[in-house]
Amino acid sequence: MSELIFEKSKKGKTGFSLPELDVPQTPPPFEVRQEIGLPEVSEPEVVRHFTLLSQKNYSVDTGFYPLGSCTMKYNPKINEDLARMKEFALLHPEQPEGTLQGALELLYHLERYLAEITGMSRFTFQPAAGAHGELTGLLLIRAYMDERGEKKDTVLIPDSAHGTNPASAALTGCQVIEVKSDQRGGVDLEDLKSKLSPKVMALMLTNPNTLGLFDENILEVSRLVHEAGGLLYYDGANLNGICGYVRPGDTGFDVVHLNLHKTFSAPHGGGGPGAGPVGVKEALVPYLPVPTVERNPEGKFYLQWERPKSIGMVRSFLGNFLVALKAYAYILTMGGEGLKRMTEDAVLNANYLLHLLRGHYQLPYDRICKHEFVLSTSPLKEYNLKVTDVAKRLLDYGFHAPTIAFPLIVEGALMIEPTETESKETLEAFARALIQIEEEARTNPELLREAPHNTPVRRIDEVAANRNPILKK
Repeated sequence: MSELIFEKSKKGKTGFSLPELDVPQTPPPFEVRQEIGLPEVSEPEVVRHFTLLSQKNYSVDTGFYPLGSCTMKYNPKINEDLARMKEFALLHPEQPEGTLQGALELLYHLERYLAEITGMSRFTFQPAAGAHGELTGLLLIRAYMDERGEKKDTVLIPDSAHGTNPASAALTGCQVIEVKSDQRGGVDLEDLKSKLSPKVMALMLTNPNTLGLFDENILEVSRLVHEAGGLLYYDGANLNGICGYVRPGDTGFDVVHLNLHKTFSAPHGGGGPGAGPVGVKEALVPYLPVPTVERNPEGKFYLQWERPKSIGMVRSFLGNFLVALKAYAYILTMGGEGLKRMTEDAVLNANYLLHLLRGHYQLPYDRICKHEFVLSTSPLKEYNLKVTDVAKRLLDYGFHAPTIAFPLIVEGALMIEPTETESKETLEAFARALIQIEEEARTNPELLREAPHNTPVRRIDEVAANRNPILKK
């Protein structure tokens, strides 16, 4: 079928017409084409082929992305235009500091904005993504503990955590111990108490967590960890559920990473550059990566390399500068009230969508959520259906599937995050699709098992695809 769709080449066709040369051409163009196997197609066919391919791509510019914990929201295009300005895009990090004053001033002020938003003292912009920020934050905590002579090697992580949390902890050489969730979806205090010890270096926590729930006991969690001699690490992937209303630093967190490509306006996904800046309370500032951006008494900005307690560089130069630029523009545009409105709309959208779907899918934690929520498709096992069947059937309705099968503590999880940028009409259309799919599951389950039906590529054998991928044709 793919050959019928994509094979356009026909011997003798050409996509260019050039005047004859008045000098010999070596090698002849025909021999080059034959040697590398280029297709023989006309220019209109080439244009139409790639234009049609582009139209088959799903993007946030063409549809709703309800991926839970990923915050695939629509971001202002003007911020992309700013990042393309030659005055920014053509900067080189090894230019003399005197020629980088504008860029350094931007980072200097963005650091202060993020510190104010989170309740931290200072930030580093080097980490290139959230997981990289996790690793950096744990290295900072380890350096702090080591200087104090406290040899700690254990990191506590809730069972609802992002999978990068235990991976980052393992990379620092720490032992990972899981903390269970309670019936309300927060940290189980009794289980936490049983696992605290002098060996605990930190507790890594996402708040709101991956269930979309704010931990009601966060102040008690903070007290318990600090009294045991550990520090609190904040996974900032879900900051957009509390931004402008709760500062992590005020609830006891000592280290924070932020995903600028989630909350603060930069494309998320597609392999492009992310940014996971890390902020710390005052006690950990000496250990921040070098260099930091400082301002001298004359008002000039410079890079400070003389930081004897620093953990060193965790990435080249100052990280992904253009991503930081987009975040700076977003924060200036929104202002304090705008950031609060961002949070309000994200929470409102999530709770409205949850209201529409309540009763049609199982709701493991029936609480007011923040920016996202998790449903369970486990009742569909009665019809020999899995969460993947629901996800694939959604494609037939023109929607990208939400995050599925995560968090692991919810069987058959549908993790849905509508974001603040979607309209009421979009949420209602998405809810109608999911409700219709639940009805189809009961009345015609084979329809789901064979889905998708309307996409260019139908259901594939996922096991075979993983074991024997076709990487080229």
